[in-house]
Amino acid sequence: MYFLSGWPKRLLCPLESLERPLHIQTDPQRAFFAVLFPSQLSIWYCRPSVLIVSYKELSKAASQFGPYKQAEWRPDSTMIAVSTANGYILFFEIPSARDKYLYEPIYPKGSPHLKGTPHYKEEQCAPSLNLEMKKVLDLQASITSLQSMLEDLLVATADGFLHLIHWDGMTNGRKAINLCTVPFSVDLQSSRAGSLMGFEDVYIRDMEYCATLDGFAVVFNDGRVGFITPMSSRFTAEQLHGVWAQDVVDGTCVAVNNKYRLMAFGCANGSVQVYTIDTTTGAMQFSHKLELTPKQYPDIWNKTGPVKLIRWSPDSCVVMVTWECGGLSLWSVFGAQLICTLGGDFAYQSDGAKKDPLKIRSMTWGSEGYHLWVIDGSSSSNMKPERNANNEAQQFGILQFQFIKSALTVNPCMSNQEQVLLQGEDRLYLNCGDAAQTQSPRNTLAHSEHNHTRERGPFSDGSLDSQGLSTLLGHRHWHVVQIHSTYLESNWPIRFSAIDKLGQNVAVVGKFGFAHYSLLTKKWKLFGNITQEQTMMVTGGLAWWNDFIVLACYNLNDHQEELRIYLRTSNLDNAFAHITKVQANTLLLSVFRDIVILFRADCSICLYSIERRSEGLNPTASIQILQEVSMSRYIPHPFLVVSVTLTSVRTETGITLKMPQQACEAESIMLNLAGQLIMLQRDRSGPQIRDKDNNPNQRKHLPFCAPVVLAQSVENVWTTCRINKQKRHLLEALWLSCGGAGMKVWLPLFPRDHRKPHSFLSRRIMLPFHINIYPLAVLFEDALVLGAVNDTVLYDCLYTQTSAREHLEVLFPFSIVERTSQIYLHHILRQLLVRNLGEQALLLAHSCATLPYFPHVLELMLHEVLEEEATSREPIPDPLLPTVAKFITEFPLFLQTVVHCARKTEYALWNYLFAAVGNPKDLFEECLMAQDLDTAASYLIILQNMEVPAVSRQHATLLFNTALEQGKWDLCRHMIRFLKAIGSGETETPPTTPTTQEPSSSSGFEFFRHRSISLSQSAENLHSKFNLTKTLSMPSGPSGKRWSKDSDCAENMYIDMMLWRHARRLLEEIKLKDLGCFAAQLGFELIGWLCKERARAARVEDFVCALKKLHKDFLWPFPVIPASSINSPFKNGKYKTAVGEQLLKSQSTDTFVNMEMDTGISNTPRSRSWLGTICSSQREIDTVSSHGPHMQDAFLSPLLSKVFLIGDECSIGSATDLTETSSMVDGDWTMVDENFSSLSLTQSELEQLSLELASKGPHKSQVQLRYLLHIFMEAGCLDWCVVIGLILRESSVINQVFSIMQSSDIDGEICQNIKTGLDAVDKWASTDCPGYKPFLSIIKPQIQKLNEIVEEQVQPEAFQPVNPSKVPEQANPRAEESRTSSSHGTNPQSDAGSSNASRHEEDKAKTEDEDSFQEGSYDCVVS
Repeated sequence: MYFLSGWPKRLLCPLESLERPLHIQTDPQRAFFAVLFPSQLSIWYCRPSVLIVSYKELSKAASQFGPYKQAEWRPDSTMIAVSTANGYILFFEIPSARDKYLYEPIYPKGSPHLKGTPHYKEEQCAPSLNLEMKKVLDLQASITSLQSMLEDLLVATADGFLHLIHWDGMTNGRKAINLCTVPFSVDLQSSRAGSLMGFEDVYIRDMEYCATLDGFAVVFNDGRVGFITPMSSRFTAEQLHGVWAQDVVDGTCVAVNNKYRLMAFGCANGSVQVYTIDTTTGAMQFSHKLELTPKQYPDIWNKTGPVKLIRWSPDSCVVMVTWECGGLSLWSVFGAQLICTLGGDFAYQSDGAKKDPLKIRSMTWGSEGYHLWVIDGSSSSNMKPERNANNEAQQFGILQFQFIKSALTVNPCMSNQEQVLLQGEDRLYLNCGDAAQTQSPRNTLAHSEHNHTRERGPFSDGSLDSQGLSTLLGHRHWHVVQIHSTYLESNWPIRFSAIDKLGQNVAVVGKFGFAHYSLLTKKWKLFGNITQEQTMMVTGGLAWWNDFIVLACYNLNDHQEELRIYLRTSNLDNAFAHITKVQANTLLLSVFRDIVILFRADCSICLYSIERRSEGLNPTASIQILQEVSMSRYIPHPFLVVSVTLTSVRTETGITLKMPQQACEAESIMLNLAGQLIMLQRDRSGPQIRDKDNNPNQRKHLPFCAPVVLAQSVENVWTTCRINKQKRHLLEALWLSCGGAGMKVWLPLFPRDHRKPHSFLSRRIMLPFHINIYPLAVLFEDALVLGAVNDTVLYDCLYTQTSAREHLEVLFPFSIVERTSQIYLHHILRQLLVRNLGEQALLLAHSCATLPYFPHVLELMLHEVLEEEATSREPIPDPLLPTVAKFITEFPLFLQTVVHCARKTEYALWNYLFAAVGNPKDLFEECLMAQDLDTAASYLIILQNMEVPAVSRQHATLLFNTALEQGKWDLCRHMIRFLKAIGSGETETPPTTPTTQEPSSSSGFEFFRHRSISLSQSAENLHSKFNLTKTLSMPSGPSGKRWSKDSDCAENMYIDMMLWRHARRLLEEIKLKDLGCFAAQLGFELIGWLCKERARAARVEDFVCALKKLHKDFLWPFPVIPASSINSPFKNGKYKTAVGEQLLKSQSTDTFVNMEMDTGISNTPRSRSWLGTICSSQREIDTVSSHGPHMQDAFLSPLLSKVFLIGDECSIGSATDLTETSSMVDGDWTMVDENFSSLSLTQSELEQLSLELASKGPHKSQVQLRYLLHIFMEAGCLDWCVVIGLILRESSVINQVFSIMQSSDIDGEICQNIKTGLDAVDKWASTDCPGYKPFLSIIKPQIQKLNEIVEEQVQPEAFQPVNPSKVPEQANPRAEESRTSSSHGTNPQSDAGSSNASRHEEDKAKTEDEDSFQEGSYDCVVS
């Protein structure tokens, strides 16, 4: 509602004075304020804050009168009465020197300001005033209170008298009433005999007149409080009657709120009791209490001292309270706390030291509530204001606090209910969101134009296609619009503001005229003719209707009330306005669809229809009166009506089902009468008029029923006229803000599936709920409340010198306003469940199930009910938790909701929770069945705390196996750690499942990313290679500890068994790709395990099957025989150049021994001549097909050097990929023509080249296969090496394998298996895959050698153990593992041979996007 802004300011006093100010009071118009010193009276101007005149009492008179105490202004601001300590009242007259000003504005040359315009100087400059003492009145008793009451001055004295003094005829108009003669009772109906105040020493300590209750609230010196009202127009003791409040015995001060008819009594215990008058009995009725709670302020609660001052804001929406011990607090009219300076940054310095609270002697609100003037009492006693060395004006104790407030305080019928709009004295704060725009694009042209502009707008949120939530809630910053200075200087202060439906335009109203601003063009529109602006005064607020601004104003020229409509797009001029004359003064204005509703000073409500007419260049709007409703019977005073609005809400929702077209019609008037929400419905009991009758407007003329009171203590009302069949509950509801009592929603109840509603079921239900923020707007579809909250920033650390102690920046924090929002859906669902309306709750919940925070809603509801019921001291007769649990099971998110709630709740409440929702073991099993492994992992932590370790291990094993099967590596790592923790007795501290992914969690061969694998095997060292000299060190990964010190632990063995079992299964099912991922992600030592399994699981049973499976797994194309080689017209050999021969030769061993593939280094384009080094063409093709610069600009730039340099990021799946991604398609054929002259390439050779490329799989697969080849080679699984060699069609690999088999004592079975396998492949190639035949023919000599080896081998050797020299290496793979770096964060070591390369490539590898095995990308050097 109201929010503090910035730092307070301190006023400079230009006069030398040794006195401290003690009282401050603004005049009724809030243009001036009077400051009292013990012997001096000063009048100041509010804006700018300058001293106009000061009256200093002579010392002789001062000693006679005594020090000044209080001041009171006459209602027309022409006189001031000042009371003194010795019982005198001094009357000062303030004659105005006409057309004399103390200051004159000086405009720069060429400024658009016109000197001659009326009111200009007046508004800008402080007028010249005089102070003359006219009269001195001696009451001969100490004066306790002064109060202006219409044309009289009411004075209470300490001798128990009440004096009524006329401002004019002061001498003869004096009446004194003895309080002892005024009868007091509990209410006006009680017998009037005898006075309850019959004590000698009773007098009034404080009082204030309330015009709307016609009486005055009083606080007596004994702490009792009451209300005195004249029973007739004559103000005499016989005609006065008092009622008193029975509960208050420690009253200290009082303030009244005229708009809401409230009396706030400050008490000695620090609380404020707010009372109203019961209109039927006349008794004082307790409304609510303002007090600090021990929950929010544990250190200051009960230590504030008595309430010192209470001040209501000018618009009666908030109240400021201060205490004897200091501090300020701001409350909304019905008790929602907005600000308190007794806690947080106001009370503590940045180093934690406690500050002295600000003590306040006197305070008063400035114009429109933008300022609060405060006299700082803390420094008044000890410090005297002194001139400093430069003789400058000294700061003295008047502070000015600045506020910004919600537009709802003054313009409650703001047409847009979904935007938050705050107004300051010179700026507007908007939460510029797209919600209304995406939900009701009424004006589609403006809608699309707006979206288009928003994309490049400075406050665009980027996601325009969202529901608008991201812009309404996405950040905490406001869009601040500075009000045009030209308009502001002659029309300060801003009184009303409004924003349109789409949140694109705002309009503001100052003292005269109005101005509007477009957020799209960032421009203000002001009246061109300043006289037109200065002769209209907006009285009833303003509202937007599509592109029009509707406002109710008073024409100062014609002395006529008018209703005006201006078009936004045309110039701001009365010539373009549609003007309708209105009978009485308009107090409130509102727009509903195409109806304007006015509330007038004669307590009547007027309905007008408004329609757009496109005539000529500018469209106009025309207005017709529809209906008038007199409310004078129900409204005691027009000023009491806070808001009036039309809605489509009605009590009988059954009608909406039969006639849905009526759902959006103006069905009822909602009137907020001093906090009472009154509803007037259309009377449909008479004969209904059908649409097909001659006049379709007739229906709007239906009369209204008698008013019904819906709710009490209502501050704001929100409703919408939109329709959404999916969310009828939320859109047809009425939302109320009730101050300290939170919010209420009047929710419609719908029968399910169009069934006939139960006669005993009410059609609507009022549900209250508490909310932590002050609501300023409601997003109906999104089930959100938007608000704002004050936040503070400390800057006291910037001022460290002792001289700066008194700086305001040190004493006060800097106040800022932040946007907030809150979900309320869980409150409503819970309230429905409490009332056994589960079916309605389900309907409502299902309609909102698509909201992104719906899971959070269910969780919040479960959590709140659980906390309340499980921590309750008394037994709960009818617990709600089982109902809530049953309700949540209706949604698929049930399992997540329960476990998230449990993990955010303390362990002590788990038993209570799971007693209601079910056994966690069952829930865990449900998660496994639903394949929701992450939720199952959360349940595991619950089980670990609630069950014995054996149960946890059993469930963890289940989950671990499932995670392995599904390849959830991150979860697997956590499960390994979890199982270890159970095994090593760490159950006291359950392992937390981290929410953030670990760096190693991306799937792929992680260690492969930052290293090069060097297979630097020449023919010589290949013979000894079988001894498993380890060149590749496996990383330990996240579970590195597992392989190191406690390797003998049974738990580790248990985990290893599971890992081995999984690896065996993958190998048996020929899932090599999965095996690679598994080993890389979990740090599984593949080589050591393969060594053990060489003769078992790691044997290839069926070579053909394995070959087919690998082709499929690695997306590797089967080789094909080119058509040209079968029946080619070029067979005569004329075109059979070196290229074609080399392509065949290149498969032979000698070219392939030095085959190189290094993706990292060759990012620099090769400029080697391709034809010049034709002998290494195969090597070049291998290189270029796997890496190179980015593909977009890498094709045919010079064809010679870059013919196949395709970017690393893309993988080559087939020859078609090449043409699709090349620039040839775009028509760069000219380059080809130029280069063909120097190329002796024929078509068949190009075909051959593309064929060669087409027969290779993706680059990633190639890297992965080479990596696996390396692993199998190290582990001695030669049969797998042969299979991979066949797929890659690299005879060097086959050579390598065969030379190993010749050179070392190899198990005969392996040789036999390889021979059988190769025979089977040959047979298969002959029948099914002839593409393999050329390669098989190349390796035919080696196969023949193999046959000889197999025949030579003696049978018993097959059962000999392997070469003893390599046994220790095999048997203890973990010992080798200890050489690796144990943490996965550091780079694992690479071989000595390739360490330089790996360092060089690290940076490059990081930048690559595609990773082998799903994500990472890997460097492989085979040299």
